[in-house]
Order: sequence, then C-alpha cells, then structure tokens
Amino acid sequence: MASSLAANPAWQAEPLLDQLYGKDWRELATCNPNLRLVTSFEREVDLVELEQLCDAVGWSRRPLRRVRKALNNSLLVVGLWRHDPRVPKLIGFARCTGDGVLDATIWDLAIHPLYQGAGLGKGLMQVLLERLRAMEVEKVTLFADANVVSFYKAQGWDLEPRGERCVFWYAR
Repeated sequence: MASSLAANPAWQAEPLLDQLYGKDWRELATCNPNLRLVTSFEREVDLVELEQLCDAVGWSRRPLRRVRKALNNSLLVVGLWRHDPRVPKLIGFARCTGDGVLDATIWDLAIHPLYQGAGLGKGLMQVLLERLRAMEVEKVTLFADANVVSFYKAQGWDLEPRGERCVFWYAR
C-alpha cells in the first residue's frame, strides 16, 4: 500500500476534519478507500495514546510529565490519526526541536506496527520536512537508532561523515 500526500484543497471544505484536526490538516493517501489517515500539527497529541504508540513500536517508557514537557518544548509536533468521526486513533507521530531559523533536529518518528510498510513513515516525514522548509529552516538533522538507518538512507538522508553515530543531515 503506497502512501502519498494529499493536500486539503480549499474548494473541498470538510468542517468535521477542520474541527478535529485544525485548518492545516493533510491526508495521507492509502490503497484502502475506507481508510482515512490524517496528519495535523494543530491537534493535541494525547499522552496516553502516545504512550501506547511508543509501547507498540518498542520504545522505552518515560514519565508522562517529562513527555508532556518534551512536547511543549518541541519546535514541531505532528500526529497521524486513523480518522474516525467519534474517536480518531493516533497511529503515527513525529517531533523536532530547534530554533526555527537555522537548525532543527528530528528526534522521534513512529508508525504503529500495524501500519508500517505502507509508506506512512515516509509520508509523515515529508509533511514534517515541508513545514520546516516553509519556515525556511536552513539545516535539518536527524538522530536515529541503528536498526532504522536503511529507512532513512532510502529517503535520501546521509550518514554523518565519520559514520560513528546514527546522525544524519538533510541538505536542501
């Protein structure tokens, strides 16, 4: 199942989605016409849902008060929800820190294992990078675990020159 970005065209007003996700929501395309996957920088990420997502991808647990503080101090936080008009489900998440001008660093990108392999991680990364480009951030770096290096290399990220750490940079 391939994923691509679908902008929220102004001529296609969807008041319910605007209400749930804010005005700048984006939809990631899927092969399943009954599945709507929506990204948003404006919808608040529920900490319990985020903890469940992190558990599902095998990340270590952190105290929720510290996670809340990390999110509040992030430059950007973007969520990916499986849309349901009653209760949208968080299935993806990414965040970065930085000054918003010269540098930004992506620390977290997670897609629930049930949705992995469909291009959603790449789509979520594209949404995040588009927002950083719109902010005219000059340099974006990424810290990643060794087991996901191939995922980022396939998207055009380069390993830091010494190859000593899993550090990447994105050249514009």
